[in-house]
Amino acid sequence: MKFLKMNVKLLGIVALAATLFVSCNSEKKEIVKKDPATIALNGTMNAELTAPPFVPEPVGDRPAKKLIVDMEILEQEGIMTDGTTYMYWTFGGSVPGSFIRTRVGDQVEFTLSNHPDNKLPHNIDLHAVTGPGGGATSSFVAPGHSKTFSFKTLNPGLYVYHCATAPVGMHIANGMYGLILVEPEGGLPKVDKEYYIMQGDFYTKGENGAPGLQAFDMKKAVDEDADYVVFNGKVGSLTGDNAITANVGETVRLYVGNGGPNLTSSFHVIGEIFDNVHVEGGDLINTNVQTTSIPAGGAAIVDFKVDVPGTFILVDHAIFRAFNKGALGMLKVSGEENKTLYSGVKQEGIYNPEGGTLQEMPDDPNAKKVVVNTNKTLAEKIKSGKDLYTKTCFACHQANGEGIANAFPPLAKSDYLNADVNRAIGIVINGKTGEITVNGAKYNSVMTKQTLTSEEIADVLTYVYSSWGNNKTNVTTSQVDQVKSGH
Repeated sequence: MKFLKMNVKLLGIVALAATLFVSCNSEKKEIVKKDPATIALNGTMNAELTAPPFVPEPVGDRPAKKLIVDMEILEQEGIMTDGTTYMYWTFGGSVPGSFIRTRVGDQVEFTLSNHPDNKLPHNIDLHAVTGPGGGATSSFVAPGHSKTFSFKTLNPGLYVYHCATAPVGMHIANGMYGLILVEPEGGLPKVDKEYYIMQGDFYTKGENGAPGLQAFDMKKAVDEDADYVVFNGKVGSLTGDNAITANVGETVRLYVGNGGPNLTSSFHVIGEIFDNVHVEGGDLINTNVQTTSIPAGGAAIVDFKVDVPGTFILVDHAIFRAFNKGALGMLKVSGEENKTLYSGVKQEGIYNPEGGTLQEMPDDPNAKKVVVNTNKTLAEKIKSGKDLYTKTCFACHQANGEGIANAFPPLAKSDYLNADVNRAIGIVINGKTGEITVNGAKYNSVMTKQTLTSEEIADVLTYVYSSWGNNKTNVTTSQVDQVKSGH
């Protein structure tokens, strides 16, 4: 009888445990299946927007709300590096643009204004938006006007936003990108310090360090030949007095984005190991990470505890970008030293930026020098010029220099070409716009300037002058150099 009672009790316990297990699982399933689209709103609030490297206050456990975001586009000149400025196109007056912080289930009412002094139309594509163009199709706005659209935040994560007005690459390359954070319900785990960092690559007419206001260079951008790769829009944005800070024992969270437009970031903090990395800004967390890859148009959240004092260097570990092109920042940590964790004499100046000045090893005095033939015969110049003509001039001026009627003037038996050799050289160097008359016909098209060496210009013009009934002028390199110098 006792045995029977014990079995009955045991069966009762098992049944209760099973009920609890099923109940717990049901609750978990209910949480997993919760549809963010159906989360009710509880009030309205204005979004706090911050310029880098700072971020708004965490959402914590606040309920979902209607979140009002007002952002203004500003085209303004700013400092790229000492002595060099650049005309930035910005969201909110900073590069990257203002940091936007939301939570899952928020209904965002977004108003994008284009300052009346701006020259160009713009729009915004937020990767956190589920909808056509990420908002770009609803936000195209001319200078002096505003556009409003709304969206529901459905997926937690750290997302890039950027301008998507054509030419899209140019708008992004001029600084039109930023980050929007969508926190999960209940918020992210608390940390002591949070900062906002975004990498971008810039393409300028002058080389790295060239003084004055530098214009955007489309060819370099297409070729992905960046003059500057920087954090937060400029060289030195996170160094010296601009360094981010923390104290020994604190946990630091970095919201790191990559505006591109072209280059992938290999983000690394010298002397630290990331405790947690939200891979590509999503739910997947990787632990104990040395370097994390952030694609153009992507982001990552990295957390780590600082255990010892010192200056910790933030870099793109494609290392020439850090020390020679600008992708270098500093985290300065204050507090008591811990000799158990780290000891040694600290030398200042390690890992300082090196700038655009190139350093190379001395030449080997015993190396054989290659002599370049600069004294070509006329036949060699014509052959070289014909090759260049085929690559650069053929499409517009055609195989036999006949040009294209009503579009591009002929080079064959050209009175305009034969009348002034220096003018012809100048057109190849600088390009030409406006109406001209060739062999009695008017043409009003564009001749693009050519990126050729003096020798190449001399060769291609010698070929043209030696062909199709022209005056046989043998153009020299010294003639081209004289025109380039303005003499």
